[in-house]
Amino acid sequence: GLIRTALMNMDREAKEYYEVIIQAKDMGGQLGGLAGTTTVNITLSDVNDNPPRFPQKHYQMSVLESAPISSTVGRVVAKDLDEGINAEMKYSLVDGDGLDVFDINTDPNYRVGIITVRKPLSFESKKSYTLKVEGANPHLEMRFLNLGPFRDTTTVHISVEDVDEPPVFEPSFYFVEVPEDVEIGTTIQIISAKDPDVTNNSIRYSIDRSSDPGRFFYVDITSGALMTARPLDREDVSWHNITVLAMELNNPSQVGSVSVMVKVLDVNDNAPEFARFYEAFVCENAKAGQLIQTVSAIDRDDPQEGQHFYYSLAPEAANNPNFTLRDNQDNTAWILTRRSGFRQHEQNTFYLPILISDNGRPVLSSTGTLTVHVCSCDDDGMVMSCSAEAYVLPVSLSRGALIAILACIFVLLVLVLLILSMRRQRKQPYIIDEEENIHENIVRYDDEGGGEEDTEAFDIAAMWNPREAQLVVKNRQDMLPEIESLSRYVPQACIMDNNVHNYVLAKLYEADMDLWAPPFDSLQTYMFEGNGSVAESLSSLQSVTTDSDQSYDYLTDWGPRFKKLAEMYGATDSSGALW
Repeated sequence: GLIRTALMNMDREAKEYYEVIIQAKDMGGQLGGLAGTTTVNITLSDVNDNPPRFPQKHYQMSVLESAPISSTVGRVVAKDLDEGINAEMKYSLVDGDGLDVFDINTDPNYRVGIITVRKPLSFESKKSYTLKVEGANPHLEMRFLNLGPFRDTTTVHISVEDVDEPPVFEPSFYFVEVPEDVEIGTTIQIISAKDPDVTNNSIRYSIDRSSDPGRFFYVDITSGALMTARPLDREDVSWHNITVLAMELNNPSQVGSVSVMVKVLDVNDNAPEFARFYEAFVCENAKAGQLIQTVSAIDRDDPQEGQHFYYSLAPEAANNPNFTLRDNQDNTAWILTRRSGFRQHEQNTFYLPILISDNGRPVLSSTGTLTVHVCSCDDDGMVMSCSAEAYVLPVSLSRGALIAILACIFVLLVLVLLILSMRRQRKQPYIIDEEENIHENIVRYDDEGGGEEDTEAFDIAAMWNPREAQLVVKNRQDMLPEIESLSRYVPQACIMDNNVHNYVLAKLYEADMDLWAPPFDSLQTYMFEGNGSVAESLSSLQSVTTDSDQSYDYLTDWGPRFKKLAEMYGATDSSGALW
């Protein structure tokens, strides 16, 4: 069973799929025969028999004049009913006034044409463009060419929109040559910029100070005249690369810039000088005409015709009887001996002034001095000794000798300090003075003392020299005082006051306020008693022979422990009995 087409020019785009039912009968299709059926699905394959067509014949697009190159302006698309490679499309610009300004590319995935910017746009130069875009099938079948043409065109109008642009410099780069001796304030270049917008705003000029940190130049804010602000020196800075800024007066955010290269031209303003310090030696047995030194010079200037130096003896040494100079005409010179018979004991050092001139305009010169030492040499001319060494080479010690000397000095210093320290620590013998030996010593006990064997109470040595009491007094180790000495709470100004009476009353008040506190051993030394005091001695040791009206009856109130003390002072109890 062969299946054949029954129609001509079937159209896949109209109907792509067909379903055919086939029946087969036996017995040649006679009555009583059996039959069977099957279904056949038929799919039509595509051929390129449909040309592309743009759905619209006119496109309107717009783009900002500040759009960068290769940025997208818009898209166009041509429809093709075919599929696969038969529907592939290629877009191109075939006509219009923007062929050199715009370009079109084909997106193979979406089969669209993308129009892009090819050159910078300017609203002020041209506000609109017209393009004719063509879309065509790249894969054609010859048998269907009669159905063509397999291409289509559309027209695209592109409008350029105005934006506020920064000022533009003309030209876009400046190169300036200026001599280094130019006067300050000289105009070396006029920088020009304009606002490309239709409004044509006013321009203000300035220099980017990061490009001119030395502030060598200045630009006029309105005219754009670039001037020198400081002296130029090619030998220090030979090139200056500065950036001039132009800002719109009405919109300071719009700033344009241009680079200005300034080359500083050389001027002969530096005299030549010796390339280094020259020091020559001449032997005592040197002959006349012997070469002793070759000298050369340098010059910081850089003339266009090259450097050439001229050498001669200074005017004051033109008739020098000892040495002569020969200019080699290659920027070097020889120093030769004019005579023989040099002697160290007659003169061991000669100073030869040499005049060096350049070939600049104006000619500049300087004088360098060559130092020549007379030396004793062997027969081969090798230097053996020069008296100049006594002036040039200092007498030096070896490192070991220097370390030994420093070590001795250090040991001597340590010994001196040790002797002085021992003398300061040596104790002076006590000088017993009856006037100073009598001082106050108040001792309070809450138990019986240990007498002279009690070494915990205080140092007995302090009683013999009151000036050392503060250094040698020791506190008891077996108990701490509950009533502390008032001297630590009384300001130093109060202690130094002559009114000792107030100090004693304050201390008495402290003891009266705490009658039940157990007494403790206490050594009090008064700085105002003794020899030289206005109040003389405050000690009670000398008051036993004086008449006193003081009553000691309060001792009876202290209890049985102070009975013996009350009997010593003749105190009586409340009943009138004497304790």
